Amino acid sequence: MTPSDSELTFAWTPTTAVFGIAILLATAVFSFLIWKRSRFSAATGALEALRLLVVAAVALTLNQPEWRETFRPDRRPVVAVLRDASGSMQTADVPAAETGAPPRPRESLAAEIADPEVWEPLRDQFEVVIESFSAPDESRPDSGTDIAGALSGILDRHPRLAGVVLVSDGDWNEGDPPARAATRYRMAEIPVFAVPVGSETRLPDLAVTAFDVPTFGLVGKPVRLPFTLASSLPRNHSASIEVSTGEGETISAELPLPAMGRVQDTLLWTPRTEGDYELTLTLEPAEEERDLSNNTLSAPIAIRREQLKVLLVESFPRWEYRYLRNALERDPGVEVSCLLYHPDLEARGGGPGYLDGFPDAERLSSFDVVVLGDVGAVEGQLSTEQISALKQHVAAQAAGLVLMPGLRGHQISLLDTELEDLFPVQLDTAQPRGWGSATPGQFELTELGARSLLTRLEDTENANANVWSSLPGFQWYAGVVRAKAGSEVLATHSSEANRHGRIPLIATKTYGTGKILFMGTDGAWRWRKGVEDKYHYRFWGQVARWMAYQRSMASDELMRLFYSPDRPRTGDTLTLNANVMSVGGEPLQSATVVVQIAAPSGRIETVRLQPGGEGQWGLFSGTFTPRENGEHRLTMTCAENGGTLETSLAVQGTARERIGDPARLDVMEEVARLTRGELLATVDPAVVRERVAGLPEPDPIVRRLRLWAHPAWGGTILALLAAFWIGRKMAGAV
Repeated sequence: MTPSDSELTFAWTPTTAVFGIAILLATAVFSFLIWKRSRFSAATGALEALRLLVVAAVALTLNQPEWRETFRPDRRPVVAVLRDASGSMQTADVPAAETGAPPRPRESLAAEIADPEVWEPLRDQFEVVIESFSAPDESRPDSGTDIAGALSGILDRHPRLAGVVLVSDGDWNEGDPPARAATRYRMAEIPVFAVPVGSETRLPDLAVTAFDVPTFGLVGKPVRLPFTLASSLPRNHSASIEVSTGEGETISAELPLPAMGRVQDTLLWTPRTEGDYELTLTLEPAEEERDLSNNTLSAPIAIRREQLKVLLVESFPRWEYRYLRNALERDPGVEVSCLLYHPDLEARGGGPGYLDGFPDAERLSSFDVVVLGDVGAVEGQLSTEQISALKQHVAAQAAGLVLMPGLRGHQISLLDTELEDLFPVQLDTAQPRGWGSATPGQFELTELGARSLLTRLEDTENANANVWSSLPGFQWYAGVVRAKAGSEVLATHSSEANRHGRIPLIATKTYGTGKILFMGTDGAWRWRKGVEDKYHYRFWGQVARWMAYQRSMASDELMRLFYSPDRPRTGDTLTLNANVMSVGGEPLQSATVVVQIAAPSGRIETVRLQPGGEGQWGLFSGTFTPRENGEHRLTMTCAENGGTLETSLAVQGTARERIGDPARLDVMEEVARLTRGELLATVDPAVVRERVAGLPEPDPIVRRLRLWAHPAWGGTILALLAAFWIGRKMAGAV
């Protein structure tokens, strides 16, 4: 680039100018007198001329001489038109020009403004660059709107940027905040013309926002299908929903949906045959609804015939033990084993399904649920090794443990063992035998218990609450001080309390990979009054299957794979847990356990599971974050036992870009304000072009060479001083 103008300038002030002239004149007079005194000697004249030159250079330095070159740009300045192409731009809420015509999609207006013909009249004045941003593609189907990335990218690529036209609904959900990029534009003095599109009011819409189908279910057992509906209608609406199984079977229901509200509820489905099903929840649209794409949601589920293994350990055959054992034995999906110590007898309880003693660690690992009754670490019952094995079984192998103390108070002795950490509640050591009363006590569900599936004895919340309030009462309950931190209390005593509040009777917690439930009374068998097993076994059946759920996700003889959450969404951190055994059946302490995860797009990710550590032999864990929705294929291998386990994982999509959401005009206004640009309320492309045409001509590029601060300038003055000093020495003046 050739400079169009060059000149020498001075950054002088009156003080520096007067001072420079004064010392230059004084030096000239002084030098002339010296030269005259030397009778106009040639050598002296040369020295004094050199002195005068040095002083003149110093005087010039005080006035800061600069060499300035002005360059006129030989290229046109750049104007960028950025068009938002994200999914939310498909929302049709832009008023049409014709009266009575339906609203237009936001993307249609953005396409008009980004039409190259609109900017053709400015081609002589500007170089117009038109780009789209945040458009979804195959590699990133779940991409969001990154306004800051689009603004920063165009600024980095075009140093001659004069202005930007940003056409968007402002609904950013990815990358840095737009204000951060706008700050860069403010510092570069580049304005942004923000053209917001879309309405600030949400479109009238009904949507299925969640359909949390479990990973698997059992033949003949009710499967709960939780779902969530959302409404942006300005009125209450009676929502009609239908779940189809793909086999011609449908489940229908109607429920009230409040205006601008959400509803969470559950449907029950009892599968009759095994197989893989695709359940589809459909919400009937409203008349004024425009977007029907979010009225349907599908999820896969595998229906199996499962054989749960439950171990009942008890000291005396109390009524709760008897009825629970009988109910479990009548369930074809449960295999029951019992251990009855009978402390008052020399022989232990015997019969079909009874064990001679507490199972060793290898056999214990086959049980999904262990019900520990009124037993403890006392002579003739649980040993230290057996307690340690039970704790390991729960923590490392995702087993369930039910703690159900009794009148004899044997479980108090477990507080001095490794099992103390597993209790969801703090037992009252001063009252080991609990409390009895001639007046029956009642359960009272907590807010959490009213929503829990474990305590759901009827299909609706109101009916369930009525059942719990009318259940036959109990006349004994365990001495409990309070619930421990991290526990979830599902039910309390309806009338008894202490300084910590109501006495917790049903509480749950997780320990390691396993689940624990504390039942503070042994009177649930009384629920059979008049209804037989309807409520008694429904409760215990739900508890057993809840505890065994993770162990049943995927397993074979040598390995078991389970994960949490069981119904993940894209972006969630998925915890993978595996139990790995040797060929002989012993838990492996260290092994090479690898899980290969094949996404729906075919992309494969490998996760190596790490050992669980001391005290968790056989447990291996790792994490994985799914980026795609759909069915993922998981293949787990172990080099030490040669095993291979395959299963599938359904990942639900979390839509970043949702059609029907209101436009965020506040974001667009902030970008325009920070960049000292303009928020254009009009959607007319011609008006937008006229506003951009008013951009001022870019300032020419000016390059300044500061002579007074240049090393060569200072070096020249030093050289002149050195020559002056040497000349005086040679002339004998010093």
